[in-house]
Amino acid sequence: MSTPSPASSLNAARRARELAALSDGAEVDVLVVGLGATGAGAALDAAARGLSVAAIDAHDLAFGTSRWSSKLIHGGLRYLASAQLDVAHESAVERGILMERTAPHLVHAQPFVLPLTPLVPRAQAALARAGFRAGDLLRVSARTSRTTLPAPRTLSAVETRHMAPALRPTGLRGGLLSWDGRLTDDARLVTAVARTAAAHGARILTRVRALSLGGWGAAVRDELTGEELQIRARTVINATGVWAGGLVDDVRLRPSRGTHLVLRSEVLGGLSAGLHIPIPGETNRFVLVLPQGDGRVYVGLTDEPVDGDVPDVPEVPETDIGFLLDVLGSALDVSVGRADVVGAFAGLRPLLDTSGAGGPGRTADISRRHAVLTSGDGVITVVGGKLTTYRRMAQDAVDAAVTARGLPAGGCRTASLPLVGAARPDALAALDAPRRLVRRYGTEAPAVHALGLADPELARPVVPGHPVTGAELLWAVRHEGALDESDLLDRRTRIGLVPHDRKTALEAARGALATRVG
Repeated sequence: MSTPSPASSLNAARRARELAALSDGAEVDVLVVGLGATGAGAALDAAARGLSVAAIDAHDLAFGTSRWSSKLIHGGLRYLASAQLDVAHESAVERGILMERTAPHLVHAQPFVLPLTPLVPRAQAALARAGFRAGDLLRVSARTSRTTLPAPRTLSAVETRHMAPALRPTGLRGGLLSWDGRLTDDARLVTAVARTAAAHGARILTRVRALSLGGWGAAVRDELTGEELQIRARTVINATGVWAGGLVDDVRLRPSRGTHLVLRSEVLGGLSAGLHIPIPGETNRFVLVLPQGDGRVYVGLTDEPVDGDVPDVPEVPETDIGFLLDVLGSALDVSVGRADVVGAFAGLRPLLDTSGAGGPGRTADISRRHAVLTSGDGVITVVGGKLTTYRRMAQDAVDAAVTARGLPAGGCRTASLPLVGAARPDALAALDAPRRLVRRYGTEAPAVHALGLADPELARPVVPGHPVTGAELLWAVRHEGALDESDLLDRRTRIGLVPHDRKTALEAARGALATRVG
């Protein structure tokens, strides 16, 4: 059984010790602001190079966009269609790194079926088939094993309905089967990256808000106590995503809202694959239907421009819900109505505005390339990109910081550095723990499972019909930096995506927090 290294365990007591050391004037080589995927990745990259690192977030790990994704690690097929060949190749490479080297416990092959309904003309079907073949060539160019990602193929109508019984049989010609990378949970990936950074010496500090940034460091406030202090750093990396422009001038973003619905699994029957449902009138946009294996299915996503102030938690407009339900209805034989939507969430993509003054064009057409910008006083800002390429974004940001300040650091190591819990597939398969826990905790799954074996109360699910147990909540408090009920229910687990389930689980979350240890 793998027990967590104290060096990788995040908890309230460690946070207090490390924040106190910084308040006493200790200088670090790199201060990272923002602990989404890119910020946590930058903290890991810098710490793995031997630099001293502090990383802060005003809220929690994965509080922002990194927890609102489609939970997919894309291979770049979409970018091929828009001739962004460099972005497509980079995505395929990063997908392979996650699946085969750094996080094989968290990222797995996900089958998808594109049903060939009467709304999909044969010309569009041929284009999609060619696209999937091109996507497989991307896999080859990225040197990702065929064992990791099987080949795409054509399905008969019978095979298609066997994988997705909820599809309307009338006029169904068959389907196209393809494969992509799928995360067990995007917020869990961020947690694993942050804990791996901590194991390499990084100070990971949530509930610490940056008030202002400069080439010297940052003025910050401890959101738990209200105390204000300065963190001195030789260089600062601003990785705050859609909020980046609020800390550094001249960073122009065009946020795009991606909305997902949460349905109970029984609404759609026995889905054994995800679905790509073509959006009527579009040639290269689809609504995704993604079974989660926890009694829920996600349906998404939209791509709508957002103007005005950026909220901490984006609201889901009824227009987005109606749009997604309408697209579902175009392909399904079952009726899915508003009452079947038990939850919904929306994330804001931090797309880089390269249009000069900005314009009314669709955010769906904006490049997903990332950029590393340096302000006049030396603050490094990394913006744009997407979850799949977080590691490369972090590498480029740290490279820029090292060069700008002449920091004594070697090259990037993160392409071959396993995250906490990672192991080869055969080693993961041999672990003595439930498969669901292995997919969430990797080599630490037996230790999580042991908490339930020692206390049967902790082995019980905290919500009827949902698999998360009290042991997982306790583990999150002791080792994953969870400080309050929202950390537990909305990020370390995804119970909170369904408001009814969240309310049911509150007592268990409070019980776990009451047992926190240093």
